[in-house]
Amino acid sequence: MGPDQKGWLRLFLVPGMAHCGGGPGPNQFSALAALERWCESGIAPDRIVAAKVIDGRVEMTRPLCPYPQVAVYSGVGSINDEGNFACKAP
Repeated sequence: MGPDQKGWLRLFLVPGMAHCGGGPGPNQFSALAALERWCESGIAPDRIVAAKVIDGRVEMTRPLCPYPQVAVYSGVGSINDEGNFACKAP
């Protein structure tokens, strides 16, 4: 695959989802929408918003970050709002 995969390959992990959902983390996100935007508009995703939805209600949101970056809480605002997190290298 060569040394530079940034232009065509991204890996997004979903911490807390568990193998089939049911974990403490997000359980819904649209990877297909991010992929369509990348293929059709040339805009690679720098984060994907995921949500924990229970009984049709959004309990929390988190950013999914391209590996090796991780979501880091800003220290301000609700920990249930993805807008209060940034994707950063560990």
